Amino acid sequence: MKELAYYDGAFLPLDTYAVHLEDRGFQFGDGVFETIRVYDGKCFALKEHLERYRRSMRELAIPITDADAELVGVFYELIEKTEIKDGIIYFQLTRGTSPRSYLPPKINLPHLGVVIRDVPIHTDWQEKGIRAALVEDIRWLRCDIASLNLLGSVLAAEEARKKNAKKALFFRKEKNTVTEGEDANFFVVKDEVLWTHPANEMILSGVTRAIVKEKLAPALGLTVVEKTLTPDFVKGAEEAFFTNTADEIVPVTMIDRDPIADGAPGQITKKLLAAYKEHVKEELAKPMEE
Repeated sequence: MKELAYYDGAFLPLDTYAVHLEDRGFQFGDGVFETIRVYDGKCFALKEHLERYRRSMRELAIPITDADAELVGVFYELIEKTEIKDGIIYFQLTRGTSPRSYLPPKINLPHLGVVIRDVPIHTDWQEKGIRAALVEDIRWLRCDIASLNLLGSVLAAEEARKKNAKKALFFRKEKNTVTEGEDANFFVVKDEVLWTHPANEMILSGVTRAIVKEKLAPALGLTVVEKTLTPDFVKGAEEAFFTNTADEIVPVTMIDRDPIADGAPGQITKKLLAAYKEHVKEELAKPMEE
């Protein structure tokens, strides 16, 4: 197993210097990203991730210069070359290289970078749950775009670490509203109903969130309500959990110093996690699309 990357048509060692100093992604965060989990050598929820990637590109008016089939081919070549069967593929596209100016060039060739890493799932988090720290959401007002502007999440993650928490849970102070985690969507359970922030410009609605909302919850007879949630409502919930590609579904058992219910992973969260793992198995068992 070896570390490997792909950049603009070439497979390179991860420690290769490949980014130009005037790459707009490097200088402005002018680009988009996406993350895909690999299970047993197969990419999970490829179609959904590529759809979100293309949407982010459209929102930033970055031209499409490669077909989905080309991207998928790169992903599987990386899997084959590195022999990483279980891990994470991270890919990003920047608007390209041009002399530094806030005004984007009219015509530019984007730069594509892809990295694969052996990143295990935090099964210990899934089993025991984690503490989250409420952190003020100071990010920009288009969180629905998977852009490279992630400094707000970086600062939030550091603040959460200082509070001895595993993840930050954002809240908009001016609206007294909990939005999402630093890198994950957020749900609470109250009266056997799942509550989560609406999929608007305040959150980056994830593929795992959609699977929970559209497939798993209905199959388990659970209602999902998309509504803004106050910190008091969240802390008074019966259960809480994060969803993302890297760690699937992770129970939140404490927020700051306040336990959620009895401070243990809840039964509905456990059922959703078991259903998610079964859903992954079923999807991976299907023949790969040409």
